[in-house]
Amino acid sequence: MVIVTVVSFLALLVVILPIGYWLVLAVAALRVPDRPVLLPQPSTRFVIAIPAHDEDSVIAATVSRLRGLNYPADLFAIHIVADHCSDNTATLARQAGAIVHERNEGPRTGKGAALAWLFERVLDINCDAVVVFDSDTQVEADFLQLMAARLTQGAQVIQGQHVIRNPDDGWFPALTWAMFLIDNRFQNLGRANLGWSAKHMGDSICFRADILRRLGWGEGLTEDYQLRQRLLLAGIKISYEPSAKGHGEAPRTWTQARAQRARWLRGTQMASQQLASQLWAEAIRRRDPALLDGALQAYLPSFSTLTVVCFIVLVIQILLAWLVGPIVSAALIYAWAGVCVALFVYPLFGLALERAPAKAYLVILTGPLFVIWRTALAITSRYSRRPAVWVRTAHGEPK
Repeated sequence: MVIVTVVSFLALLVVILPIGYWLVLAVAALRVPDRPVLLPQPSTRFVIAIPAHDEDSVIAATVSRLRGLNYPADLFAIHIVADHCSDNTATLARQAGAIVHERNEGPRTGKGAALAWLFERVLDINCDAVVVFDSDTQVEADFLQLMAARLTQGAQVIQGQHVIRNPDDGWFPALTWAMFLIDNRFQNLGRANLGWSAKHMGDSICFRADILRRLGWGEGLTEDYQLRQRLLLAGIKISYEPSAKGHGEAPRTWTQARAQRARWLRGTQMASQQLASQLWAEAIRRRDPALLDGALQAYLPSFSTLTVVCFIVLVIQILLAWLVGPIVSAALIYAWAGVCVALFVYPLFGLALERAPAKAYLVILTGPLFVIWRTALAITSRYSRRPAVWVRTAHGEPK
């Protein structure tokens, strides 16, 4: 009994670390910053960069919406890389008013390679900043104005708020919509308020052009995650601007979601293995909490994995106590129960801060199904020997 009690106590101490970390982010996210004051006469020149592979169902509408942004037309240009397209993406994008670069060379390995190829061709033009959108992103009219204001204030990289716009297209899009509300609040706003680096979400993000000229975009399964780590090592933090919103689609089917999530999980694992030790070393050398945060992300379990583990441990201890008598103290069981309750309440607290509608709460209550699914996917992605490859996620297509 003593050995089991000690193991249970030590395991509890281990899980308290990531829970405490997430609690810090949640408390930091209580404060919402004031909306930036827009410049009466902005002068920042933007390149809008969009990677597109067979996106003729959405690309014309995306370009048309971008051309209508509330920003001087002579201060931004829309550049699209039509990456190994077999449809009318390039033609429709040109007709809508974009500058199109057709890439047919080399293997089609995803968004990172396409953007890296595009930046080699557009970063030598006269521009101050680059904004990256997905091919289906619907951007709110003041996006560039907000980015210009933040750049003038000294920000170097700014992540806008990525909002899921199709929660009515099925259970998975609805759940993703609710989770993004929570993620934006805790992971991005919380970090920004602490002076750390927000997540690089791969969409609706703005860079000073000189940063991309120096660091590039990168390639790989999750080049956005890796670029955030490289930015931290270069002393650059990603700011977060919740007022600058881009609305994108979530995968509509489990098949699409599984392929996308498997790629993210494998890519994140690979990037962490490459740079985590360097992040730790630099965090200690520079005494920089933002670097420490980046290093912790590489090692801490995901919310899904930790939730599954905690509930399994609690259930095992309760069952053993019922079948063979108490093998750990009641206080420890209550402590594990408290941990599980905290993990259950945590996402609900995020929705409350966001003043989310009732639908978000109803959807998030089905989250345990997603948690189990994602944990199983994380295990198979980590130990599978099959290579994870980029698979296009359908946008704007019939259900």
